Amino acid sequence: MKEKKRHNVFVKGSISPQLIADSIAKHSTKTTIGAHDIFLGQVRADVIENKNVLAIDYSTYEEMAEEKFHEIREAAFSKFDLTCMHIYHSIGKVKAGEICLFVFVSSKHRASAFDACRYIVEEIKANVPIWGKEIFEDETFVWKENK
Repeated sequence: MKEKKRHNVFVKGSISPQLIADSIAKHSTKTTIGAHDIFLGQVRADVIENKNVLAIDYSTYEEMAEEKFHEIREAAFSKFDLTCMHIYHSIGKVKAGEICLFVFVSSKHRASAFDACRYIVEEIKANVPIWGKEIFEDETFVWKENK
């Protein structure tokens, strides 16, 4: 199989609803697609040790992370019958309630789309070097554990 074109997955700050809507809209003319699956990761306003999380500040070793994203993408295309895939992840500060991860897969059939989307999200969480600092209202922080 021919290797897919690489693209930068990182978005500075939150992932906008407009980016998500535009991605969906661009696929409405592709008549070989029968199913899409979308995962949206959103920053939660968790309470940790009686402090409210206001935001997460994401950082990464970008070159290594881009390589891992590419490996995940290639593996997903090999394992599942996908037509298309888009992955975007935030870098920098993302407020509670905002989107920080957008995974969008398309396939001829729903089972492939469902399975691929879950696989991609789990691989990102397990293998991509992205770190998040949960920032509290008093401006202190803790490093987020990837779950």
